[in-house]
Amino acid sequence: MATDEEDDTERVRRPSSKKTARKTVKRTSGTRADSRESGTTERAARRVSAPRAMRYASEQLEELLGRAPDSVSAVQPTEDGWQADVEVLELERVPGTTSVMATYRVRLDSQGELMAYERTRRYTRGQVDRR
Repeated sequence: MATDEEDDTERVRRPSSKKTARKTVKRTSGTRADSRESGTTERAARRVSAPRAMRYASEQLEELLGRAPDSVSAVQPTEDGWQADVEVLELERVPGTTSVMATYRVRLDSQGELMAYERTRRYTRGQVDRR
């Protein structure tokens, strides 16, 4: 019976220790969030990451053009934010290699807000650049 009692005791202890661990995690994450909110000036001065800049460029360009971007072919930091080249399907044709694609250069501020965009190139999907 002593063996059964030990097993029951362990089963009772495990959930309570997990709850304690969860509470600790919640407190830690709450503290981080509070420190982030109190330092809004620090966050405002920080540049968004490259993956977020790529995502923001795609989302905002899609909203403006009404066409879903195919891919982001380039992203680079600038003095005041980010610049990205976004590939967009402009005219779908059959076969797919004859579809008309366009490259749009998108400029974002440091927070990821779209400041400007322009179409820099138009080409067929099957076209390969020779350089």
